[in-house]
Amino acid sequence: KSHKTFSNYIDIDFENKGSGLMSKGALKDFELAGDNMIYKKAKAEIIDNKIRVSSNKVNNPKHVRYGWTNWTVGTLFNKEGLPASSFSSD
Repeated sequence: KSHKTFSNYIDIDFENKGSGLMSKGALKDFELAGDNMIYKKAKAEIIDNKIRVSSNKVNNPKHVRYGWTNWTVGTLFNKEGLPASSFSSD
C-alpha cells in the first residue's frame, strides 16, 4: 500500500493484511537502499501492524524490497495465513 521513510528506517503499511501481520520465524529477505540504489540486507520487525525495516549499512534509506531473489522462502504472512508476495518500492 505505502511506505514512509525516516532517517534510519522505513515503515511499510499493507492494504490486504486481514486481521493483522505475523511472521513464521524471524522476518528475512528484506533489503534497503539509499539514493545510490545499492541494496543491503536489512532487519525487519512488526510494529503496530506495520513492518519496520532498518539496516546499519544504509543511512537515509529511500527504497525497500522483500523477497527479491529466486530462492526466497517467505516469512511474512497475514494472520489468516496468506503470504506476502515479493515487492519493491522502486
